[in-house]
Amino acid sequence: MQIQAVSIEDYISKIPEERQEIFRKIFDTINDNLPEGFRENISYGMVGWGVPLETYPAGYHCTPGSPLPFMGLASQKNFIAFYHMGMYANPELLNWFVEEFPKHSKRKLDMGKSCVRFKKMDDIPLELLAEMSKKMTVQDWIECYESNFKK
Repeated sequence: MQIQAVSIEDYISKIPEERQEIFRKIFDTINDNLPEGFRENISYGMVGWGVPLETYPAGYHCTPGSPLPFMGLASQKNFIAFYHMGMYANPELLNWFVEEFPKHSKRKLDMGKSCVRFKKMDDIPLELLAEMSKKMTVQDWIECYESNFKK
């Protein structure tokens, strides 16, 4: 479910009212903990963070001329989705997250390849998301991306 929005504030205003406060908390947690150099944006119908073209002019190979995506946050029909491309590309980071999750949440981890789904708004592990957000710098992500996707 993509939400057509022109800004992050516009996106948040269009999600269900009962999710807006927790969505903003997740957004702020990620934003406050990301290493310098990532830039927030609206892309693929969600809130995202990526490497701007000024830093990585090659951009994203799937959408030439667009910033290199890194993380995303979306309000879906039945859950909030947290996307982290670093987990998809780096098995060590994925393993760290999977091992840490039960220490921060009483719920079972609901996860796809790069997507963590939060169905219960009262049990979103903000501290874990803060730590996860700190794990990769822009340079780490570019190197990981180039070694995994640009072959």
